[in-house]
Amino acid sequence: MKPSAPKIKDQKFKKIANKIVAEMKRLSIPGASIGVWHRGREQAVGFGVTSVENPLPVTADTLFQVGSISKTFTGTVLMKLAEQGKVDLDAPVRRYLKDFKLRDASVAKQVATRHLLTHTGGWVGDYFNDFGNGDDALAKMVKNIAKLEQVMPLGKIWSYNNAGFNIASRLIEVVTGKNYEKAVQEILLDPLGLGMSFFYPDDILITHRFASGHYEKNKKVLVARPWAIGRAGNGVGGLVSTVRDLLAYARFHMGNGDRIVKRKTLEAMRVPQADAGGRGKMGITWFINKAGPLTRYSHGGATHGQQAAFLFIPEKDFAIAILTNSDSGGVLNNNIISLALETYFGVGASMPKPMKAPAGGLKEYAGSYRIGIEAFDLKVKNGYLVYHHIPLGGFPTPDTPPGPAAPPMRMAFHAKDQTIGLDEPMKDALGDFIRDEKGRVQFFRIGGRAHKKIA
Repeated sequence: MKPSAPKIKDQKFKKIANKIVAEMKRLSIPGASIGVWHRGREQAVGFGVTSVENPLPVTADTLFQVGSISKTFTGTVLMKLAEQGKVDLDAPVRRYLKDFKLRDASVAKQVATRHLLTHTGGWVGDYFNDFGNGDDALAKMVKNIAKLEQVMPLGKIWSYNNAGFNIASRLIEVVTGKNYEKAVQEILLDPLGLGMSFFYPDDILITHRFASGHYEKNKKVLVARPWAIGRAGNGVGGLVSTVRDLLAYARFHMGNGDRIVKRKTLEAMRVPQADAGGRGKMGITWFINKAGPLTRYSHGGATHGQQAAFLFIPEKDFAIAILTNSDSGGVLNNNIISLALETYFGVGASMPKPMKAPAGGLKEYAGSYRIGIEAFDLKVKNGYLVYHHIPLGGFPTPDTPPGPAAPPMRMAFHAKDQTIGLDEPMKDALGDFIRDEKGRVQFFRIGGRAHKKIA
């Protein structure tokens, strides 16, 4: 079934829908769903199919994996617990997890919940494993995190850290005396009326229409398996939801919130905590960026063959959620968000302009970089740095084999030590080189991770 735009009267929303159809065809994306909330009006629609093997039409009520958008739910619950005086964000995690360990004992002693919620822990952040569906899955995961390498000093360099949210999720369990899923259900999902938001292994979700993930190999679109990421990762990226529920969640965060979480608590989540390089500023789980004169708060999500995007602008009473069932969905999501901001607010993309290679040349930047299960080489070619992806596997379990490599992508500089991607899927992605105290290139931060130069 080829994607087609449904009949839409609103011209702004229709323009966006037509673009989604075009991007789905260009990028071979089987299915997508989008929801927009603006000034009291909700519009939502689906496109394409749930699976190339068992195709059903995608609607606005089709369930997708929202991936790391789940982290904002984890953060919101912890903020509620902080509001109640049950958690101090700046107290050591060991106050709550008495036997908490990390590879670096000094970091384990000092790390606080705020570090977890702002990606400033400094250890390898991409560790995924499946410890079964029992109530002990998360505790086992946190115990295994103790073996991860400490790559950078605690609190010094922002680098996206999934493992920190495994720890944060376990903290919720210990403080509430309930498993993570039940705690979030009772504290957030039920009070908000999010009746189409679930955590695996809740089998209620498979009684509804849901999307399978996809990837492309040899120009053929295939279903990505396994479907679930494992129960231990629910607080990191395990929420399954719809664009309508995400828009309701956005209205909660933009609104008063007093009956569930105080407004001042929600607003505190939107205060910058760290510099996230090309990703903007980091709040308590929210990425903070400027769109012209507007301030946008956002989070994305990526699971096994599914990509999600979520953004809201309180001053304009605006929110958008996009869910896709393809690894290529990230490109669509970025392009649609840019179009939406231009269409609704006349805010065009203000990307930095590439410039010529630095006067000192590109040689010092070239080399091999890695953090955890992410690795790549930077090579010099025709006056550009070229990013060569090296797939290592490791998601959703450590023994998952590597997938196909992304195509080589050119990187240009737009300022000293700061780059911009020129080719998809990293087109317009901003990166920055981080130097050590002697001025030597130590990390290249791209895709949210500060990858260490290893050769």
